[in-house]
Amino acid sequence: MDADAPTPVHLTKVMDGLAANPALPAAMIRRLFAWRRGMGKVAERPDLTDDMIAEIIELDDHWLLHSLALNERLPDRFRIRLASHRDKAVRSALAVRAATAPRQMLELLIDDPEPRVREDLAQSRHTPPDLRARLAADPDPAIRATLARYWTQAPEEVRRILLTDAEPRVRGAACSTYFAGRPHPIPPADLVPALLADPVTRAGAVIHTVLDEDTLRRLAEDPDAGVRAELARHPDLPPPVRDILAVDPALNVRIKVFARPDTPEHLRAQIHASVHELSRATADPGPDADEAMDQRWIENAVAPMELRILHLDWVTADPLPHIDSPYVSFRVSAACNKSLPADAVARLLDDAAERVRLTMAHTAPHLVDPATAESIERRYRVRGDKFTFWWDDAEVLTFPPETLRRFATDPEPRLRSFAPRDPDLPPELAEKLARDPADRARRAVAGHRNLPLPALLRLLADSSERVAEAAAASPSLPVEHMERLLALAGL
Repeated sequence: MDADAPTPVHLTKVMDGLAANPALPAAMIRRLFAWRRGMGKVAERPDLTDDMIAEIIELDDHWLLHSLALNERLPDRFRIRLASHRDKAVRSALAVRAATAPRQMLELLIDDPEPRVREDLAQSRHTPPDLRARLAADPDPAIRATLARYWTQAPEEVRRILLTDAEPRVRGAACSTYFAGRPHPIPPADLVPALLADPVTRAGAVIHTVLDEDTLRRLAEDPDAGVRAELARHPDLPPPVRDILAVDPALNVRIKVFARPDTPEHLRAQIHASVHELSRATADPGPDADEAMDQRWIENAVAPMELRILHLDWVTADPLPHIDSPYVSFRVSAACNKSLPADAVARLLDDAAERVRLTMAHTAPHLVDPATAESIERRYRVRGDKFTFWWDDAEVLTFPPETLRRFATDPEPRLRSFAPRDPDLPPELAEKLARDPADRARRAVAGHRNLPLPALLRLLADSSERVAEAAAASPSLPVEHMERLLALAGL
């Protein structure tokens, strides 16, 4: 072992990396059970034996048990045992992993005294329907509201209970304009009149309403902009009312008209221009404004962004007329179609708007040639748009080894961080990346199998926590250096 190996400056993160290292020997795994400065990541390992799990439970350390409860490979008998643990955070962690949980464990947790545990089960599509249905009668209205928002395809008898709940927030969650999943639920037809009469469910009921003349008039004149916005997207909206809503004082109403398939193009253009103009002209109401004024100001301020992020299913279904649309949201929606012809794909991959390019690349990565892939990545600006930042760590596009090796010396740090995707990256390039000024490049190469050992040891002492953690997780780290790290941690 190299006695001159630098000492880690982020020992806690190094221990986290070591805890996840797939090459860590069993005896060293056990020594990490005594580490108390981290969050018990060693208990998340997929290779824990039954004896190790029993030892962790016996230690009764909060973070170790919490991580163990999140371990998807945890055998059923241990999950059932932990379902009665006194630590509510441990029980909640078990509920989060309901996808792989045994029914007996879920039966123990469905009536748990801790609301967070029941809320997790209400949210989970993996909770058995008969157990999940019991939560419609939960004494906590917050749990019932969560169930209504997340279980969009609950049996009709369950949705009826939630739609007629005595608590307004439960009814509002059950008949809403926003749900946590698709497809959105359709309320029973016989309940729609009552839902339309109820202020908390009216907006959510509009789209399911038959628009007779009286109903249409009342909804168009409703003081709640949310109700008028839902009316603006009703499929049976008469054109004269549509045109009135196109100049509604609330910009979110205009946006719903903008998104309709039957809106004439000249009217769509007028709405687009007016939303941007009025958004810029809306003054901050100041500290003395009431809540309604503040809400209107916020809605107007974000309205141009809403125009850009619309997803239009009808455009995705018939994309070709819209690939040259002047509106970004239309081109993004077109780019979601998986059956576009090659020439349309090429145009959208070269679109001026980054969201369009990235959406098209994500939809059809197999149609992106290496030159275009490189162009897309070079033009990407990290976190330049909060709706495209997800691309930063995505590996959607692939590159041949010769391109990845060229990236290793590229002026752009992000491209340099791609180079370690080449499993046969030459050691000299790996070593160079380990000295890169960009944290992301050093982190990317830290676990590479061709990284020379001296470079890997330097990364254990890197100034970046994430780099040091990645280095400690490298399966190429020799056992004697794992031993050294454990000794430094007092283990």
